[in-house]
This record gives sequence, structure tokens and C-alpha cells, in this order.
Amino acid sequence: MSNNMKNIEFEKPSYSEWQDAAIKALKGKPFEFLLTKTSEGITLEPLYTQESLVAKLGEELDKQVATIRSLQNSQVFKVAQQVYADTGEAFFAQLDDSLARGNEVVTIDSRVNFEWTAEIVAKLATYFSEYSFKITVENSNDPLLAVFDNIAIEQREATKGFIISKNPITLTDFPNVRSIGADITIYHNQGANAVQELAYALAFAAKYAEQEESFEAFAKRFYVTFAIDTQFFTEIAKLRAFKVLWKAFSSAYGIEKNIKIPTLAETSLRSFSKLDVYVNLLRAANEALSGLIGGADVFTVHPHDALTKPTDQSIRIARNVSLVLKEETNVLKVTDPAGGSYFIESLTADFVKEAWALFLDIEAAGGIDAYIASGKLAEELEQSYQARIKATQTRKQSLIGTNIYANPADVLESETNPLFADIKRIAIPFEQLRADMTAANVKTGILALGTLKSSKPRADFVSGFLNTVGLVPEKSEPIATAEEAVAWLNTTEATFVVIAGNDDDTKELVPAILAGKPANVLVDVAGKYKDEEEAWLADGLNGFIFAGQNIIEKLNSVFASMKEVQR
Repeated sequence: MSNNMKNIEFEKPSYSEWQDAAIKALKGKPFEFLLTKTSEGITLEPLYTQESLVAKLGEELDKQVATIRSLQNSQVFKVAQQVYADTGEAFFAQLDDSLARGNEVVTIDSRVNFEWTAEIVAKLATYFSEYSFKITVENSNDPLLAVFDNIAIEQREATKGFIISKNPITLTDFPNVRSIGADITIYHNQGANAVQELAYALAFAAKYAEQEESFEAFAKRFYVTFAIDTQFFTEIAKLRAFKVLWKAFSSAYGIEKNIKIPTLAETSLRSFSKLDVYVNLLRAANEALSGLIGGADVFTVHPHDALTKPTDQSIRIARNVSLVLKEETNVLKVTDPAGGSYFIESLTADFVKEAWALFLDIEAAGGIDAYIASGKLAEELEQSYQARIKATQTRKQSLIGTNIYANPADVLESETNPLFADIKRIAIPFEQLRADMTAANVKTGILALGTLKSSKPRADFVSGFLNTVGLVPEKSEPIATAEEAVAWLNTTEATFVVIAGNDDDTKELVPAILAGKPANVLVDVAGKYKDEEEAWLADGLNGFIFAGQNIIEKLNSVFASMKEVQR
């Protein structure tokens, strides 16, 4: 038998053979059922093969991979732990602790709760002379910028770091400080998708390149900042696509040599929630791994409680996310670890194509400033944001702990970190409605029809649906008759009740239940009943709860109806 095993060969099925098998497994559903449309409008295939990738890209595949690798910096994924403190003394204590425990880049947002006094900025200057830095300032008059006046002239050439601001900051005698940045996190936090982020980065680069004396002078001061969302492969492809786009962009200026541009990245806060906040930690780890594989040069992991007020523990955990990934995964021992993946290479190419097309549209409109002034950029962002909101509220996109698997006992923090108050987070509608429902002390219930086995699937669905806004419904024992159901409705404290049962039991009992229910109790039915809908609504049914429904729209409607009934 051992000799036979040595001679066994594994045949490689063709794509058409796999497709035939998939169609059989679909049992009548079209093959297109397996296709997935992303928020960028790109269609994801159910299977990617070498043949399909070569057919799609041809010789461009090798060129794409070579470009990405040639533009990768030798040192990537430097840990940039942001410092949070309420006093100057606490600031330096936290900074020293972070640098002793793995932080590599002094990372500061100038909007702090203490004053940037001459003494503080002078002390901070000693750190800038020793460590690289990433600072965020509001404008050229920001008091934090006084730190550069305190750096000795002979040390200025060796000073390395990044200044993030809305407009470029001009410094003299600091050749290794990059102060012209395309801060795309601003647009990410307003809803931008990956294609839009890439196009905007190029558009800002085009704007700033024209303002400098030469492209080389511009490139020495330029960098780009991205936020990394939870769409794992999308974000890897986004970072890789930027390198390909940058090569094309610089080539358009007649630059043939490779000019490496630093990519700064951070975990996305638009996907963070104040609900079940430890899930934010899991999201951040997922996003950081995307940044690591995608080739981000400097990375910031926001603490899981960044939306309220980070603690010493949450800050340390956030830093350790980067350290574990950087030092324990061995990813950095491989150049371009995603290179050659059929799926990621295809997605990278799609992003390059679509982002370049959008960039050309922006340039044709007069550049990024004209594009913003025309309202087109704001319109694009709003469309992307609304699509993301809808996907979350209908559960086409999961937000664990918020729109699915929610913990109704979770206490919602009212405090908001002012640094992140303006981010258009997709969890906000759930947080707001939960706060309203909790304040109103809303009571809900589930009326189970039939047996436990027949009613449980829909009862569990309804319970999870209501849990998303902090509601814990009172559940009846399985009820077999309309008389029992009406009796339970008359004794429950719930003012909104959902009937949950299989189709047969529901169709049989609902008409009699509606005829006898108390007037002050709103009643819904779990499931879709198109044939019975008109008659039941006419007889006093409030509505239906079903999969794919917009949770926030539905529960806002219920909340409004409950207020009317109570008047």
C-alpha cells in the first residue's frame, strides 16, 4: 500500500469544473448568487485562480507585484502609540512609559487638556531630537509647533518625523521632517470607501506638487495617512494599490526612478462603538493586521475606549496589539506577504483602475479644491456613508455587539472624547436609540405560539433584534390558543409585543388575538405574511419584524407609535 501512496497524484480541477460543481450545489439558484458587490462597486468572485488572474492582468501582474515591492520601505510598521494625558506631568510620565515598553514614534495630538507652555515644549524638544515623531496640529499657529524652535540648529537635520495638519506646515532647517500630507482619515471618517480614499490621496498630491519648486522637493516632504477599516482584504489591497498608483502618478511628472513615500495608518474609528467596547479591541487587532500585511510604515492602534476616555490599561493593550503582531507573527520577515494572492492581487488591480479613473475625473473638474467647492466630494461621501449605514442597519454588514449579538445589559457611556466627536460612526444610530429607549423605560415582550421547538427560531431572532437597542423582552411560555394569548397580553407589562411562531400557528391564531388584544398594546408579527398583511393591519396589527429589515427605521417607528398609544 505504501508504494501505491507514493504514486498517488492530486488532479487539479479547472475553473469550469469547479463552476459546474458549484451550480449543482446551489440547487437551482443562479451562479451569480455567489458574486458579492463591495461598497466600492467592485464585484468579488467566489473563486480566484492563477488562470483567471493572468487572464485579467496578463503582463501587468508581474509589473504590479514588482512595483509594490520596489516601493516598500525597509522598515515598516513602526509602533506609534498616541499619548493621552490631562496634565503636563502625566503626559511625560505616559510618554516615558510607552517608549520604554515598545513605542517607537512619539505620537501627539495637540488638542490636549493642558497648556503647551514654554517649559513643556522645551522638554518635548529633547524627545524629538532622539525619537521620530508624528504630531497632529490644527494650523500653522498651533502652540505645539513651538517645539521646533527649541531644537538646536545642529540637531535639526537629524530630526525625523511627520506633521499632520489640514494645510502644509513650513519649517526651515528640518529637511527630514515631512509636513506635506494627504490626511485621508478625515474623509474615511466621513464615509469614504477605499477607491475614493485612494483617489483623494492622489488629488491632494497633485495639488501640493504644483505648489513646490520641483517634484523631488515635494516628494521629500510628502506622506499619506490612511485609516484602516474592518474589511480585512480590502484594506490590504488599498495600501498595496497606493504604491502602484503612486508609481503611475510620479511617472506622469517624468520621474522614472522609485521614490518611496511613507504611508502612515491608524485603526478606523468609524467602526468603533460605545456598545460592547471590548469588541473594538478585536476590530483594532484585525485592522492592525491588515496594516501590517499591507505594508503600512507607521501604525497607530487606538485604545478600545478611545471614544470616551482611554485608561492606562487600554493604552497599554492598544500598544501591545501592535507589538504582538509585529514581533510574534513573523509577517515582517516576508517582503510583501500578500503578494501573489490571486484574490488580493485582483482586488489591488481593481482599486488601481477605479481610483485612477476617479482621480482623473477630479483633475478634469479643476483639481481637489474645485471638486470640494462644487459639492461633488461631499455628495460622494454622503452616498458612501448612507450605503454603509443602510448595510449595518439591515445587517448586510455586521457590527458585532451593536447590530448583532448585542449585550442589552451593556451600560452606554454618555461621555465623548472631543477628539473623535465628529466622526460619522455607523454605530451612532444604535447608541442614540438605545439611550432613548432606556430613558423611556420601554417594556417589550415576545408572545410564543405553538411549541417551544416551533416558536424558538423566530423568538430568538426577535430577542436579538430588540437587544440591539438595549431591550430585553419578556417571553411567554409557548401558547396554544388565542384565549391564552389574549390573557397573557392582558397581564404583561409590555406595551410592545411580537408574536413569534411558525407559519401555520401564526396564521391560525393571529386574527383572534388581534380581535381580543388590549388597545394599549402594540402587536407585531415575526416573519413575512404577504397574503395576510393587508387584513391583519386593518384589524389592528402594528406591523412585522423580519430578517433584512432596517432595524433602526423599524424600532424608531415602534417607539413613535408607543408614544402615541400612551398619550
